[in-house]
Amino acid sequence: MAPKTTLNADNLAALGAERLADLLIEITKGNAGAKRRLRLELAGEVGTGDVAREIRKRLSAIARSRSFVDWQGRNAFAADLDMQRQAIVGQVGPTDPKAAFELIWRFVALANGVYERCDDSTGRVQSVFHTACEDLIDLSEAVEPDPIVLADLLLTALPDDDYGHYPALISGLAPMLGTEGLQHLRAGIAALDEDVSENYALRTALEEIADAEGDTDAYISQQSDLARKSFRGAAEIAQRLLGAGRLEEVWAAINAPDEDDRGWIPYEWEVTRINVMQAMGQTDAARAFMWTCFARSLNAEHLRAWLAGLPDFEDVAAEDQALEHAQGFESFTTALHFLMTWPAFAQAAALITSRAAEIDGNHYELLGPASEALEEKYPLAATLLKRGLINFALKNGRVKRYPHAARHLRECKNLAARIDAFAPFETHEAFVADLRSVHGKKISFWGSGM
Repeated sequence: MAPKTTLNADNLAALGAERLADLLIEITKGNAGAKRRLRLELAGEVGTGDVAREIRKRLSAIARSRSFVDWQGRNAFAADLDMQRQAIVGQVGPTDPKAAFELIWRFVALANGVYERCDDSTGRVQSVFHTACEDLIDLSEAVEPDPIVLADLLLTALPDDDYGHYPALISGLAPMLGTEGLQHLRAGIAALDEDVSENYALRTALEEIADAEGDTDAYISQQSDLARKSFRGAAEIAQRLLGAGRLEEVWAAINAPDEDDRGWIPYEWEVTRINVMQAMGQTDAARAFMWTCFARSLNAEHLRAWLAGLPDFEDVAAEDQALEHAQGFESFTTALHFLMTWPAFAQAAALITSRAAEIDGNHYELLGPASEALEEKYPLAATLLKRGLINFALKNGRVKRYPHAARHLRECKNLAARIDAFAPFETHEAFVADLRSVHGKKISFWGSGM
């Protein structure tokens, strides 16, 4: 049995209702969020209508507010929003789904104003609204609103939707909208005094309507020439043409972008092009393109697909060929990431020792875990990565990283005893001597447990 001082429901209940009520009043002083939670609970005891009134009051207050929510207040604000969302779904929804449906629409409508006055760099607030959109679809299924009324609700909200919440709802609401609602929504968008090509929400809504109706041509008609020639746009069009079995058109669509005039090519376009080639019976060409895609990006998914198509026993030699290509890849960081995640630790260690001058210590999220993974069998490679992290932190004055850099230096000392030959690299003692010569005055580093 837990001690009576342990914080659990049974021990707290033993205090009695009156004592607990006094404690709640005391604890919630100065805590607006906790007070709102208590009011919702009290309203719930009275009835669903009172809960709905409390929520409406809070949503109206949020809509009126113009104060900026900085990073310090973001979590509390997000928690307050989510509390209102949960109350709509969990307290109002079960007994009065129509009221809950109306409230969740009001809640989602807050998004534009909230984003404009909130530092949401972590996406915490946005995630609450995304969940509310899912709730809206669920409540719509429960309420079964009139398709025209539902379409009009979307039509009212879409023109001013700067963040794309409402178009994303259309696919989920399509069963409730039905043919009648979707056609009404399309006609309503066409009747608006808006340039659809310049309004992301309206253009996306028409795309969603086309997809809901399975109308490939309507989807394509919404794409500008620029979009059709972009890799993402070409992939989206080709996927729909492929799904419709229109092979005579899909090859031109997927090849609309200029593959030679490239920077970064999206994986989605590459995979779609491979799927198109396979659907057209161009099996050998598809396999050759898989290798081309892997060779220029080191995307492991392309390599897996390429190896999977080889006869038994040929895949080992082919994998060796791929790993050798990775070791000579133009980007050291990309090559290291691929070799560590494949995984191919021996090849990663060889890459590090042969191209140590290219180690970029700014990539701590890669170099730190990689050095730890290589410590046991490849202590020299692990040491070189740790040195890269240390040098970057000190050369660039990244004071917050100094404690980590000091830890890496201690780890280098431990690894040195297991390294038979450092050449052509400095011994640990020589490395430390050079650090002291160049960075000896950085007391915050040398004092970090060194």
